[in-house]
Amino acid sequence: MTEPIVVGVDASAPSRAAAEWAAGDARLRGLPLRVVRIEGAGAIAAVLASRASIIVLGLRGEDGVPVPAVGSVIHEVAARSDLPVVLVPAGGHGPVGGEWRTVQVVLSVDARNPVSPVVDFAFDAARRRGARLHAIHTWRLPPFAERWMPYALPEEDRGAWEDQEVQLLSDALRPWREKYPHVDVYEDVRLQIPSAALVRASASAELLVVGRPGRTLGPTLRAVLEYTACPVAVVPD
Repeated sequence: MTEPIVVGVDASAPSRAAAEWAAGDARLRGLPLRVVRIEGAGAIAAVLASRASIIVLGLRGEDGVPVPAVGSVIHEVAARSDLPVVLVPAGGHGPVGGEWRTVQVVLSVDARNPVSPVVDFAFDAARRRGARLHAIHTWRLPPFAERWMPYALPEEDRGAWEDQEVQLLSDALRPWREKYPHVDVYEDVRLQIPSAALVRASASAELLVVGRPGRTLGPTLRAVLEYTACPVAVVPD
């Protein structure tokens, strides 16, 4: 991968945070950095047409409100790009390169269907940062258990189902553990709504990596982008 990291900017705080993050990531990867102005009607086309390895954009201000010039572009680029898109909230981009005592990259992974580009991106990001990879797999109770036993589910049944999910995640990540033997991996199985689990994990992360199936962001990813406390890498399947 030799194409530059492209960061789209205007005069806003999220854009400054994005430029900072992109510069740090370019240093980690040994890649050039290209800055593209994203004001005006041609912003989406300009960013999508850029030759790049990764696209970086500002996500929102520290008050949680998207900046108009950027806010009109980010979801469109994240949904349509064939490249990974990193969205950086102002005040939440954190230091790059292991300056924190504990650096974490969080990966959202479906243990039943791990997507290679998404998992690869997360493992590689953790390797470059000397970070721990926090792999989160969420699951739900079987439909009959949710319908008939919401308040009286035997603990042994729940435990057995959870053990199955734990084994699924371990099996799913094994190829990448072998490919990246020096990455410390924390496998985390949660009986929880995916967006809630990921947003909570983002509070202690340097980067959150999620997959994007198709050309839409979907409700889970949109919720993550609204509430994340750290940059989010949206990686197309």
